[in-house]
Amino acid sequence: MTDEKTDVVSDVLETLRFKTLLFGRFELGAPWALRLPSKVNASFYVVTRGGLRLQVEGSAQPMFLSAGDVVLLPRATAHVLDDGARKVPRDFIPPQQLRAAAGTDVRLGGPGATTTLITGCFQFGVDPTHPLLRAFPPIIHLSTQESGRASSLAATVQLLSAETAEPGPGSALVVGRLADVLLVQALRAQALLAQSGDAGWKALANPAIGNALALMHEQPGAPWTVERLAAAVGLSRSGFAARFHSLVGETPLHYLSNWRMTRSARWLHESDDSLDAIAERAGYESAPAFSKAFKRRWGMGPGAYRRTPAPRVTLPTSFDT
Repeated sequence: MTDEKTDVVSDVLETLRFKTLLFGRFELGAPWALRLPSKVNASFYVVTRGGLRLQVEGSAQPMFLSAGDVVLLPRATAHVLDDGARKVPRDFIPPQQLRAAAGTDVRLGGPGATTTLITGCFQFGVDPTHPLLRAFPPIIHLSTQESGRASSLAATVQLLSAETAEPGPGSALVVGRLADVLLVQALRAQALLAQSGDAGWKALANPAIGNALALMHEQPGAPWTVERLAAAVGLSRSGFAARFHSLVGETPLHYLSNWRMTRSARWLHESDDSLDAIAERAGYESAPAFSKAFKRRWGMGPGAYRRTPAPRVTLPTSFDT
């Protein structure tokens, strides 16, 4: 392994082609309430003024957010947002009003205290089933009041608020990049939770398994075996295999095979390399062996996959309620 260990999180996000998309900035006057159904794409919310109450389906207790807070719902679970003044939310703002207000200065709700809310979603263009993505908790809450990341998160929230309040030339690009940063900050938060022993990305926090993942991401085409990976990180074969499966949720070679297929899918769409060259880069001895594995993973051969349009993430034309 090289002296500088591969950043697995960056490699996963870059390869999976994640996109963070903004739906809009909303001015909500109390009393107000929004009911959002389960979606395909995970939601995120940024509170830049005021506060709100979030009740996620399946969660016993609501969560209260204040200015500067960010919350992500990676599993796209149905949820309710409201001003928090009533025991039971009611008088939900109709979806058509949300769609009409997205991207405008229209105020929704009542004449009371104002909450400013920025909302959007994030998507992955290749494969959303990576073990690190499946390890997300139902709710990720980031606060500018927490030590350790307060300054960087506050800066991102402030820039996002300013850019959405007064859009200018290139605002769509700037806002998209800032929203990307929010997702990465959420991933960092999960890594910190894992290091402290709480639920999270424990595989990355574990020195041996984290190093093994870095090796597989750094050299996906190397002739890795369980024995070689175990030796590289200083564990016995059985100890390494058991620990990897416990923390990642699948065997080392299953993880490696899936990651090779994910990388290969990107190579097929982004390069003119021959199937032989891609097969070799992915660690297969021949193009037929590679084609068989690729079809088993993606449901079509590499040639047919290359002829399909590359996965694209497009900006919705309306607020998805």
